[in-house]
Amino acid sequence: MESTSLRSLVLYGLLATFADASPVEKRAKLQKRGHFLVPRVLNENFEGHNGPRQLIKTYRKYSMPIPQGLLDAMAAQEAKNPSPVQSEGFKSLAAGATNQTAAPGPPGTGIVTATPIRNDVEYVSPIKIGGQEVSVDFDSGSSDLWVFSSMLDTQSQTGHQLYDPSKSQGAKMLQGQQFSIRYGDGSGAQGVVGTDVVDIGGAVVQEQAIEMATAVSQQFVQDTANNGLLGLAFSKLNTVKPQAQKTFFDNVMPSLAEPVFTADLRKKSVGAYEFGRIDTSKFKAPMTWIPINTTTGFWQFTSEKFAVGGGEVQAGTPGAQAIADTGTTLILANPPMVQAYYQQVQGAKQDQNVGGVTFPCDTQLPDLMMDIGGVYMARVKGSDINFAQVNAQTCFGGLQATTSKIQIYGDILFKSQFVAFNGGNKSIGMAEHVVAAA
Repeated sequence: MESTSLRSLVLYGLLATFADASPVEKRAKLQKRGHFLVPRVLNENFEGHNGPRQLIKTYRKYSMPIPQGLLDAMAAQEAKNPSPVQSEGFKSLAAGATNQTAAPGPPGTGIVTATPIRNDVEYVSPIKIGGQEVSVDFDSGSSDLWVFSSMLDTQSQTGHQLYDPSKSQGAKMLQGQQFSIRYGDGSGAQGVVGTDVVDIGGAVVQEQAIEMATAVSQQFVQDTANNGLLGLAFSKLNTVKPQAQKTFFDNVMPSLAEPVFTADLRKKSVGAYEFGRIDTSKFKAPMTWIPINTTTGFWQFTSEKFAVGGGEVQAGTPGAQAIADTGTTLILANPPMVQAYYQQVQGAKQDQNVGGVTFPCDTQLPDLMMDIGGVYMARVKGSDINFAQVNAQTCFGGLQATTSKIQIYGDILFKSQFVAFNGGNKSIGMAEHVVAAA
């Protein structure tokens, strides 16, 4: 068995081989590409949704109070069907990894395949760091680029794609910089920080900050299709200490034709992220633009009003705010909206057995119109709100109540809306998807 002292010595020697670099003074060098596309494909190993698990994960991600009924329901579920993933510590088990690559795109446009993994929750995309391919999750609700690295213990490495800085001529350590991050489901990672060349679909940043995990929680190790995370929120949320680092999007923006990225995330069909342009063929014009509040570092906007089905617009919660988050599956809205919506759903109830709102699976759900910034009403299709099957007769709602002052608009919204994120003028644009030809 490998001793702790030997592993520490090897790690120290590995870090010492890299040239020192100052944390922030060196600006990331860019390769001009204009725009690039990151397509996604459906996961062939889809296992089915777990509504309560996604609800509790979102509550924890945003440090929201968790209703006791939900905790009890999850405890009962785990007792009946024990999970192989444990939430404590950073020890892990792993299995075999999967990977797919995409065909090359036209000149000037990079294409990457993104594969949804585990319950249609995460959309992983292969990126290259120092020429090494690593599949990561794109998340507009966080601001770190961290990856599984060769510095992890052997058990944690098993089945994962690893970034090995010793195999890259461009790798440099940021001496004294470290990161430690925890996510909503108790998962997390910690480690050291360096810089290297990052290539995402052909867009290249030469000296992008890379957070290299030296320890990861069991949740991530168990999830062998995912080898890290690419945060797309604002850099002020970056967790590197003592000096926060810029996100890939912040660094790549000057090289883009337009300072934007778009999320075209469709239900059970091909969608994509695209950086540098807005593809007008993907949505029903016109697109409505909404200024955002960057104070907290999120893509945040006002969202007070709503309407159910073809009903009248209702006032909702005065001053309510919401976050557009590609890293969250559900919609967490203020209670007045949730209550008003499910009052129109026959058989809907707050189900203590599962810790959330459920309804008969054969119920036809109405559409939901949600206020975005006071200038746009985004339609969420009722069929998308039918999120997960609890049993043969009962389904779990993709719309649930927030337990804090902030609302979280996740993939349930994105499946109905094409969304553009403009880092230049700090705004988001929304429009309904164009229905793909059969």
